[in-house]
Amino acid sequence: MSEPAAISFEETGPAGPGPQLPKAGRGKRRRVHVAVVSDIHLGTYGCHARELLRYLKSIRPQVLVLNGDIVDIWQFSKNYWPPAHMRVVRYLAGLAAKGTKIYYLTGNHDELLRKFAGLKIGQFHLDNKLVLDLPHGRTWLFHGDVFDVTMRHSRWLAKLGGQGYDLLILINRFANFLLDKLGRPRVALSKLVKERVKTAVAAVNNFEETAAAIAADEGYRYVACGHIHQPEIKDIATARGPITYLNSGDWVENLTALEYTAAAGWVLYRYADDPRMQGLAEPDDATDTAADAHPAQLLEGLLAEFKIK
Repeated sequence: MSEPAAISFEETGPAGPGPQLPKAGRGKRRRVHVAVVSDIHLGTYGCHARELLRYLKSIRPQVLVLNGDIVDIWQFSKNYWPPAHMRVVRYLAGLAAKGTKIYYLTGNHDELLRKFAGLKIGQFHLDNKLVLDLPHGRTWLFHGDVFDVTMRHSRWLAKLGGQGYDLLILINRFANFLLDKLGRPRVALSKLVKERVKTAVAAVNNFEETAAAIAADEGYRYVACGHIHQPEIKDIATARGPITYLNSGDWVENLTALEYTAAAGWVLYRYADDPRMQGLAEPDDATDTAADAHPAQLLEGLLAEFKIK
């Protein structure tokens, strides 16, 4: 296990200079010591990149953890990479250039990056797992696909399932479009499927209990995962004592994140419950034509933001 990252917290106060909020939501950005997002799946139709960007612009984290499946390399297609997805990448690069520590922890959909584990460029760190020494207790963060039996023994089946999931998300979006026109409440088809299949419920419970048990064996107080797209904060009893299990959810269906402050500890953020995010006009970065530039120009700009050139 790698050495834990000790975080020296700044006192909270007025938001300082940095990336701006969308015009309709400008104001003080919330200071958080640690923010964790996972399962963004950039490069897929289900990704809510615009909503994620609004959220990122509403906070000022000292540490930002990207806990796996950020770019969906499994389903990546050169024919689908919208400007909104590139704006997320550019914004993250800008955060790192301005001093925010960013830890990119690899997942199964971006597993090709695991060969580069240990890479550090300025404030950007790429690794497979992370331990944070926090005032409330040591927190172990990793994506969680290591607990997935399908991932370990039938990777082709897992990839096939990922494609089916992306199709279900597309169908869900079309269904919700029609429901909005009819004035009916939206539905989450994949959630309904998961909740009605007993084996899926059992798998989630087993995932949580396994993560908690291993964290307890390693001497941690908290364990934070992603992977299963089920946002959660819950205490789990283990043979070595209670462990708080955390899951940051996803930015495909739930639009959730984990946030930590020394005052409040770990809390679960839900985009749908944040009044500052509701009813916002299109973000002013939508006019950022740099995101539409040729890939070579984009790469050059990103390298400049990371201060490599």
